[in-house]
Amino acid sequence: MKRLLVVIAAVLVAMSSSAQGKFGVTAGVNFNAASIDGIQTESKAGWNAGVTYAVNLPLGFSIQPSLVYTQKNASLVAQDFGFFDDVVANDLVQSVGSLILPVSVQWGPDLIVARPFFDVTPYVGYSLSNKLKGEASGLSGVIDGKNSLEYGLGIGAGLDVWRLQAIVRYNWNFGTMGILKTDSLDYGGLSVSVAFFF
Repeated sequence: MKRLLVVIAAVLVAMSSSAQGKFGVTAGVNFNAASIDGIQTESKAGWNAGVTYAVNLPLGFSIQPSLVYTQKNASLVAQDFGFFDDVVANDLVQSVGSLILPVSVQWGPDLIVARPFFDVTPYVGYSLSNKLKGEASGLSGVIDGKNSLEYGLGIGAGLDVWRLQAIVRYNWNFGTMGILKTDSLDYGGLSVSVAFFF
C-alpha cells in the first residue's frame, strides 16, 4: 500500500511540471452490480470523490490520472441454504470503500466551445473498508470482510465544456472483494462523474 501511494505521488508531481496540465476535483455516483456463487445481488447506488489532473497531448489525446475514494454498495440475498433460508434471506447490504487510481486516456476533437471524447481507463486500488450489514432472526449486525487489491478497466465517453467535465463510464472489476474471508465478490457497473478544473 505504501508503494502504491509513493507511485501515485510521483505520477502527480511529474504531471504537475507540464505547462499544459490542470488540476481539478471530481465527484459522482456509482451504480454497481455484483456477482457471487449462491447469492443473488441487486444494483445499489454508491458515490465517488477525489482529485484529478488532466494533461493535453497532441492529435486530440489527453491523459488524466486521478486519486478517488469510491464507495460501492450491493444488496445481497442468500439462497439455497435449506432450513436457514428464512433466517438469512433478509436485506443484506455490502459496502466497500476503496482508494482508486484510475488513469483515463481520452481522445476527442476540440470544437472550441466543447470537446466530446472517448475514454479508456485502467485502474488499480485497494479496499480500505468492507462491511456486510443486515439482520438475522431479528438481530442486526455487521461482518467485516477482507480488504484486498482491486483492478479493472473502464470504457466510456465524456464532454469538456469550459472548466467542467462529465464522464459516463462502465467499469469491469477484475479483482475480488470477499464478504467472508473465503468468499469473493466481483464488482462492476456504471459510474457518472463530474469534474471542475481550476
